[in-house]
Amino acid sequence: MKMKKLINDPLLVTDELVEGLVLAHRKKLRKLDDMNVVVRTDVDFSRKTGVVIGGGSGHEPLFLGFVGRGMGDSIAHGDIFTSPSVDVVYEAIKAADGGNGVVLIYGNYMGDILNFDMAQELARAEGMRVETVRVWDDIASAPPEKKDERRGTSADVFVIKIAGAASELGMSFDNVLRAAEKARDQSRSLGVSLSSCTLPAVGKPIFELEKDMMMIGMGVHGEPGIEKTKLLSADETADVIFSRLLDDDLALQAGDEIALLVNGYGATTMMELYIVNRRLHQLFEERGIGIYGNLVGNYCTSQEMAGCSVTMMKLDDELKMLYDQPAESPGLTLF
Repeated sequence: MKMKKLINDPLLVTDELVEGLVLAHRKKLRKLDDMNVVVRTDVDFSRKTGVVIGGGSGHEPLFLGFVGRGMGDSIAHGDIFTSPSVDVVYEAIKAADGGNGVVLIYGNYMGDILNFDMAQELARAEGMRVETVRVWDDIASAPPEKKDERRGTSADVFVIKIAGAASELGMSFDNVLRAAEKARDQSRSLGVSLSSCTLPAVGKPIFELEKDMMMIGMGVHGEPGIEKTKLLSADETADVIFSRLLDDDLALQAGDEIALLVNGYGATTMMELYIVNRRLHQLFEERGIGIYGNLVGNYCTSQEMAGCSVTMMKLDDELKMLYDQPAESPGLTLF
């Protein structure tokens, strides 16, 4: 089947995406000339630690939509499912550095690691203080004892939110870094896929999945999942995700509180996501676990893939305080 997307040249999708978003939010965002770096214009960087985020496009609003007040300060944007280049990351770091250091936040993928690390070293050689928080929340991609090998998925949203809040409050570099690491370490995610997505430059689905089947643990770039099963109902799907998340090593107990994200992959309706969310509330309530904050919607997509992911972040008093801080960005606004 011929690909059906509202695009022009498949090789210019990312450039035109970035340009279009900045035009829609030009009072608060700007794009660097000839480079897909987007930077806030509504902030004095000399008064805060910079928060730089980034990764490949195709997951909108992640990462491009999460630049703004109480979120990221600049983004290094790559092509579809591709890491931004070293020079793009380096310019994003420079753009957000007001002399108080920069914290880098991105998903735990080899291309991103290589390019962000090289850019970090270039920035350090120029005298900038730069540290990294790689997000590794996807429990399907590695066992608990190898957490640092897990993929970064929708927990990016929580980590960016927490780091951005800490930075916006004027917390020190060390405390912004510590808060981001805590948010990462207290987050777990698992997703299910019902269909493939189509990359603009390829023009066909990246994998095949039978109409009556679903994949548990499929990655947001089409990485293999951990189990293929017959299509389940919304409640059955929520039950599977819930049990696997609680079987991980986060050790949630009655009386604990979490932030919960029910995330769509691009083709899943809000109706479906809210039905899954309803069942998750029932399950957490039965265990005596409180849901302090709840996001439902498309935050970390995979083009037009059908399915959803569930992310939970275990909260303490500091994380609750930071979660409650205002955020204002194209992809997430909380007051």
